[in-house]
Amino acid sequence: MYKYFPHTEADLKEMLATVGVDSLDALYDDIPDHLRFRGDYELPEAMSEMEVRQVFEQLGTQNRQLTCFAGAGVYDHYTPAVIPDLLRRSEFLTSYTPYQAEISQGTLHYIFEYQSMMTALTGMDISNASMYDGTTATAEAMLMAVAAGKKQRRILMSDTVDEKTQTVVRQYAHFQQLDVETIPAKDGVTSRENLEAQLDEDGVAGVIVQQPNRYGIIENYEGFADACHSKKALFIMNSVAFDLALLKTPGEWGADIAVGDGQSLGIPMQFGGPYVGYMCCTEKLIRKMPGRIVGMTHDMPQADSGREPQRCFVLTLQAREQHIRRQKATSNICSNQSLMALFVTIYLSLMGKQGLREAAQLSYDAAHYLCEQLVATGHFQLAYDQPFFNEFCVRYDGDVDALQQRWLNAGFFGGIKVADDVIMLAVTEKRTKEEIDQLVQLVQ
Repeated sequence: MYKYFPHTEADLKEMLATVGVDSLDALYDDIPDHLRFRGDYELPEAMSEMEVRQVFEQLGTQNRQLTCFAGAGVYDHYTPAVIPDLLRRSEFLTSYTPYQAEISQGTLHYIFEYQSMMTALTGMDISNASMYDGTTATAEAMLMAVAAGKKQRRILMSDTVDEKTQTVVRQYAHFQQLDVETIPAKDGVTSRENLEAQLDEDGVAGVIVQQPNRYGIIENYEGFADACHSKKALFIMNSVAFDLALLKTPGEWGADIAVGDGQSLGIPMQFGGPYVGYMCCTEKLIRKMPGRIVGMTHDMPQADSGREPQRCFVLTLQAREQHIRRQKATSNICSNQSLMALFVTIYLSLMGKQGLREAAQLSYDAAHYLCEQLVATGHFQLAYDQPFFNEFCVRYDGDVDALQQRWLNAGFFGGIKVADDVIMLAVTEKRTKEEIDQLVQLVQ
């Protein structure tokens, strides 16, 4: 009757006898009776495939497609139409960790290419593949710094790091008995003076900053790495991956670890995930890095085969503690099948260096055009007199909630309210001049 249930009646009896209970219901005896639901579930009658499709299509019509001018870590970038089809290729799509190189060449190949592209984008030596998202990647970078620093248990984190990332980092730190201290912001950027003062105190394992920061500001981190290294602390930089097409890379800033989210590399916003976190580092930290690293080699054909050696891909490095001595593991990143890393790899391959730069430049130009037009209305001014990329904060002289509702009624997701009179807006290459002008006209 239940052909998809793997356990027979005999199996169930044997398992119940092993745990010492008479029935399945007895397993729930510890749950108070008043908390247990004993009614009938309101489940619909069985439907055909066509009927199920119709139900979901009707549900889909209730969604409103808004023109997005919001960011705060998730951005509405262009997704080349070919990516979903390439993702489904059998050479790539697998939920199995590629331990067996001879049957996993497609997966290992794209992971190798992903690593190569991310090191080029960040200016770092090494990349893993991959992390769950940008927030957890930052938390894992903190654990790397502590593992490398051994006795150091303090982490300094700029208050200009995204609030969501700060929350996750502090959650990780709480259960590792680590101290996370805040570097305050001054005029929207990290206070260099406070950083140096806190570094003078002993025990700092790492310093975490963000570029662009939580307000969209492009910070100047000149000398930060030297200040960290003089106190034997690691310099960790969280960056929006897409923005690195034009901005100075973490490697150029002297970062030891570069982390962030790869969602901006063409992954649709799709209600908050799945996304992909990237992590890159200097070569000397390679054995502290969670996850795995794929390398390229050449096979050795038989002497009489007449065949030239062919390149192939193998798992070069992975933290065995994650599989065997789990109590010593610094991370739980081991079985991620890297589907979203494949997404990013295809996106970067299609866009190329020039295409990515052009898209980034369009985003930059459009954001500055929107900012200029808003300021020209006389109702806005920049919240911070600092350089920005494609995201910025403006102070509004009216009712922010009413303005955002007006935008929403007209079909625009008009930024994110970050203070009673401040809105943060983001613009990508998908936003047209006509859309920007319409948004501004609604302010009048």
